[in-house]
Order: sequence, then structure tokens, then C-alpha cells
Amino acid sequence: MNVPNLFDIVIAGGTVIDGMRTPRYDADVGVIGDRIAAIGNLTTAPRRLTLDARDRIVAPGFIDVHTHDDQAVLHEPEMPAKVSQGVTTVVTGNCGVSAAPLPARAELPMPLSLLAEAGLRFGTFADYMARLRASPSSVNVVPLVGHSSLRACAMARLDRAAEPEEIDRMRQMLDEALEQGAFGLSTGLAYPTASAAPTAEVIAVGRALREHGALYVSHMRNESDRVEEALEETFEIGRALGVTVLISHHKIGNPRNFGGSARTLPMIAAAMKRQGICLDCYPYDAGSTMISTDPDMLDGRVLIVTSEPYPEHAGRDLDDIALQWRVGKQEAARRLQPGSAIYFLLSEDDVRNIMRFPDTMIGSDGLPGTDKPHPRLWGTFPRVLGHYCRDLGLFPLETAVHKMTGLTATNLGLTNRGAVIEGYAADLVVFDHVTVGDLADYRAPKRASAGIDHVLTNGSVTWTGGSHTGRRPGCILRRREKAVAARPA
Repeated sequence: MNVPNLFDIVIAGGTVIDGMRTPRYDADVGVIGDRIAAIGNLTTAPRRLTLDARDRIVAPGFIDVHTHDDQAVLHEPEMPAKVSQGVTTVVTGNCGVSAAPLPARAELPMPLSLLAEAGLRFGTFADYMARLRASPSSVNVVPLVGHSSLRACAMARLDRAAEPEEIDRMRQMLDEALEQGAFGLSTGLAYPTASAAPTAEVIAVGRALREHGALYVSHMRNESDRVEEALEETFEIGRALGVTVLISHHKIGNPRNFGGSARTLPMIAAAMKRQGICLDCYPYDAGSTMISTDPDMLDGRVLIVTSEPYPEHAGRDLDDIALQWRVGKQEAARRLQPGSAIYFLLSEDDVRNIMRFPDTMIGSDGLPGTDKPHPRLWGTFPRVLGHYCRDLGLFPLETAVHKMTGLTATNLGLTNRGAVIEGYAADLVVFDHVTVGDLADYRAPKRASAGIDHVLTNGSVTWTGGSHTGRRPGCILRRREKAVAARPA
């Protein structure tokens, strides 16, 4: 270890968990500029600032692999929901929905209308990237391009398969976005904006992915009765394109399907031996998406998050609203549309099985910009560290950190990120492993988590002493020339 003459920051007296599943060890971490300059005994080393990490864990900053923060990084650039959890990087543009490219017209169908800030929709991906560079946030951004967004640009109606000339237009826009630095293409084949798109359309649009070494990221066509069929379609698309597939928020919905992870996880593990596949999940037994009238979606508790025609009902149960209106749940849901809701349709046992699966990454899938969001927006990462790792003993702390950092950085193809290693970017979090935990719940979903002491993004302190510093050192990340290589079929 070469000790420089002067550190900008020394994180002193902590226990390092490096993000690569190496056993923890005690060391100081010295930062110069935006890089980790030294790891070891730095007791006598000169520094401008010391951050006390005694009895604390020093880990890589968490990478939120599944977000809808496309516009949040611009209209709420301090990103308190994420920084307060120790998140230093967010992946945007998931589920087929991205802020760019996107038509400027006022009316967009759900879920595209969740991108409510019309002034923060961008006709080209280059325009979006330029705005991100001109107005950085407190977190790094890994942008994806949404298939539904491409469809909205190329097609007047989205309730049909694309014509050849529309596919050509989408493929051209995707290629331009990948040239600009997009990490891949996401789909939301379960949504009305893309459910009419056949497998062949997705493959035809995605042809540019292989040339760029980019990812195919999918909210699959079904996560309930036909989840196994949807997995096979997802694998098929990855094989046809010759790229790595990322299965978004893997889950199995509805009580009649509880226990389904015992079938899907072996399917995924077997496919991983043949091709490049990775997956993520969120640590809750309830999901959140647009308000639906599908009886399957209403087979359980439904908590309304937003409703354009009835905003006063945000935070109320659909059962109570239906009772007040003296109508059935399906009719109440129809009246509340468009909007978003939380659905309690998952098995806790399946959630734990999926999270425990060695290759599962962690993503929040939170929807920003609402008064009553799903608590996962503010609580995901401390919930894994506290509730699932420490309290339930689902896996060791080194494994928990790996699922949020090194594993994700490797799968995304990030360079010198996701690990506490000399020369790597100084994206770091210092937390108390005894007290860390989520405080956000369904009644108070915007409460900052406990136990997060310090957060650094690119060597700049963004969170310390329970509050935001106001700094916005985030940048747009670039992928390696090739992301994780797809395994040969």
C-alpha cells in the first residue's frame, strides 16, 4: 500500500465488506478525488476530513438495479429517498418505460403516463443525456431505453403488433440510444402498451443490442399463472439476440400460485448454464403498478397510491372506497383509473426463496413523485440488511452487500464500481449493522431508514449525520465495451 501525502477523506476505524463476498476485515479507507486511493492502516496519514467508522461497516455504495427514477433525477436531484438508504447508483428506464425517447404529446397511456412531468420527456435519447450532464443529481445514472416508449414514438396505436416500417424506426432509435450510452433495452410485455407485441417484434427491435454488448431487461409477459411460459419467452429472446437477459423483479403472483419459486428458480438456474441470465427482486410481499380492473389483480388487499380523477383517495384501501361508493372492487378500480396502486399478492416464502437465490440482485422498483408511494422507494436496501440478513439470518452480511453492489456491477458491465478496492470509484456507504433497518411502511412510506451514517458518491459526501449535504456529484455511467457476455446456447 502506497500512502499518498494527503487524503481528501479518510474513513477511519471501520470494518470493510468489499462487495465481492470476501470475508470482512478491519481497515481505514482513504479517498482522493473520486477514487479509493488506499485501504489499510491510515492512522497517521494526513487528511482534510475524517469520517468515524468505528463499530461500523464500510461497503460499496448500493446499486439500485430497478428504478423508475428517469425524471426524479432531474426534478428532485438530491434523491433523498435513495441517498438516505446508501444508494449511489440507480438504473432507470425499466419495465419498457423510459423518459427518452418519448413523444411530447400531453396524453400517454398507462404506464407511460407515470412519467407525469411532461417537460421532462425527451424526443431523443441524446437530449436526455445532455440534460443529465447539465444537471447532475446526487446519484449515478445507468439508463435503459424502454420498448413501450419506442412504440409510443413509432406507432399511433399500441394495441397491435408493429408493422415492418415501425420496427425499423424503433430499431433505429434504439441504435441511436445505445450509441449515446444506453445500457440496454427494457420491456414491459405485461402492460397494455406492449402486450400486443409478439416475441418476433421484440427480437426484431432488439437486433442492435448484440453489436453494442448491451442488455435485454424484461418485466415479463406474465408473473402469475403463466410465469414459466413467460420465462421461456424471455430466454428465447436472449438467445435470439445473443445478449444477457435481466429478469426484472422476479415474483409469482396470486395465492393459487404460492410456492411457485420452487419451480421457477430451478428453471432459471438451468438456463444460466446455457446463456447469460441474471435477475433481481424487491424485499416485500406486495407489488406496485397501475390501477387494474383484472380480477386476478384484485384478489387481495389493494392500496391506492394515486388516482387522477380521485386524488383524495390516495393512501386508502380499495375495499373501503368500494364500500363507500356501494360498488364492487372492479367498478371502483375502473372509476379510479388512471392511477397506481399497491397489490398484496405475493407469498413471503417465495420472496425469501428468490432473495436467497445466489444470483439475485436487489432493486427497489419504487415509483417516485407520489405522496403515498410503496415503502420500497425509501426502505429497500436497509430492509435487506436489517430484516432479512440480520434478523432472519437469510444470508451472511457479505452476501447481502454483494447482492447490492459487486454482483450488480458485474452484471451491468460497470467498470471500477461496486467494490471497495484501491483505484475504484469512491462510491461508499458506512452503516451500523446492529441498527440498520427500514422505517418506511405503508402508513408512513417516506421515512428515512435507520443506521446509515455516511454516504459518498464519487468521493463526495452526500449523506452524513442523518441529513443530506446538498451535494450532487453523480454522473452518467458508461458500460464496458461488452456487458456480461451471453453464454453460448
